[in-house]
Amino acid sequence: MERFMTDAHADGSATSSGFLAQVASLLGRLADEQKDALAAAAQAVSRTLINDGLVHVFGSGHSHMVALEGFYRAGGLAAVDPVLVESLMLHGNAVLSTAVERTAGIGRAVFTDLAPGGDDTFILVSNSGRNQVAVELALAARAQGLTVIAIVSRAHAASTAHLHLNDAGLVELADIVIDNLGAAGDAATAVPGVAAPMGPTSTATGAAIIHAIAMDAAAIAAAAGQTPAVFTSSNVPGGDELNVAAIARYRGRVRSL
Repeated sequence: MERFMTDAHADGSATSSGFLAQVASLLGRLADEQKDALAAAAQAVSRTLINDGLVHVFGSGHSHMVALEGFYRAGGLAAVDPVLVESLMLHGNAVLSTAVERTAGIGRAVFTDLAPGGDDTFILVSNSGRNQVAVELALAARAQGLTVIAIVSRAHAASTAHLHLNDAGLVELADIVIDNLGAAGDAATAVPGVAAPMGPTSTATGAAIIHAIAMDAAAIAAAAGQTPAVFTSSNVPGGDELNVAAIARYRGRVRSL
């Protein structure tokens, strides 16, 4: 994806409106250009739901927000297990997290600690597609015969192959690859007078992709007679009561619940 150029007004409105238009364009393109990959991902997740497995979602750095977006969310699948590793997240020490996510062996250790079941599915989120931990999780999941879905920017992955320890990245390793259509480096908008591009798009597109997969997977499972547990907002009348059964079913299996 090429950088999106804007002509800024004094109040910056042209810059921000251009960015929002770019995000809207990407979402529209996802529905068209990634429909086959999204459908395949939904089929894989539906099999996990029908067989009472878990959907493990991992992303390091800012990509962990996509894992959180699918978890304990109004309208989200109760079977989603976010793989949250403190040292790979930003709130403790952001600079250190970058070094940790490039460290060999951590992904294998995380996978072993998860001890996933045979019906589980992994969704791995990495804009570059080359994150060391995500790649190790993909390798471990493949070795166990589990389906691996990757959400990446193919443009970013193609531009960073030489920066990482692995010959293969998520594009090569995953069973299903969903391209978020983002730019190499994620930030997509050139702002006049600012050296670095701004307006990263992968969080917005990643959140949309996670929910698109979940919704279609739920529809497939329900059509097969296995209606999945879905959370309702706790801030609507009766929401807490509706969530009791889902929480009881997955507490102890989904670690963060």
